[in-house]
Amino acid sequence: MRHSNGIRRAALATTAVTAVAAAVTGVLPGTAMAASTTTSTPPPACPASALQVSAWQAGHRPVGTGTGAAVVQFTNVSRRTCVLKGHPTVAGAGNGSPAHNTPLKVTPTGRAATVTVRPHGKAWVKLTFVQVQGEADGYCVSGKDPVTYPTMVIGLPHSGKHQVALNDGVWAECDNKVTVTPVSAVKPS
Repeated sequence: MRHSNGIRRAALATTAVTAVAAAVTGVLPGTAMAASTTTSTPPPACPASALQVSAWQAGHRPVGTGTGAAVVQFTNVSRRTCVLKGHPTVAGAGNGSPAHNTPLKVTPTGRAATVTVRPHGKAWVKLTFVQVQGEADGYCVSGKDPVTYPTMVIGLPHSGKHQVALNDGVWAECDNKVTVTPVSAVKPS
């Protein structure tokens, strides 16, 4: 009798394990599981037309009288989710035209990751410039003349170039250099 009770317990345990496996996987014992025919395609890169761009002086910036640092915001104004990734290119737009721009030497910081931007969602980059010093026209520590631009052209990999003005002044910088963060889902200060 002991032997048969052991067999019954083993049979009950096997049945219980099979039932739990069936509940977890949704596959009944003795049936084959079909291969999944649905695949998840990642969203495409945000086209330039899907992005509304704005910029303002950053709260945390180098000491000086120029722009110092700015936050650039990209808002997805389309009806589709899309992605942004990478470090921006930056150029000062002479005469307010992207065709007459001066590319700045970009130093990227941080590692780029893909940022998914839903409709009405936002992503950001922070630009930190060589700061203008002094009053009035100001000066550059390097001895070069400071430069001001009414707008900047901010480019994102696979998402176009965007001409943007600061909402609180003009872009003022020295040495045509800028340090940039990658696109981020977290708003910088």
